[in-house]
Amino acid sequence: MELQGKAAPEFSLPGTDGKDHSLKDYKGKKVVLYFYPKDNTGG
Repeated sequence: MELQGKAAPEFSLPGTDGKDHSLKDYKGKKVVLYFYPKDNTGG
């Protein structure tokens, strides 16, 4: 499934700074969202 260039749905995530960061806070800026799907799991 090709998602590059597609608009992301609105969401917010907690940051390591203790604040919630919402996608709308970065409107007009380039954003890269990266995650580890199996981070902190055995194996």
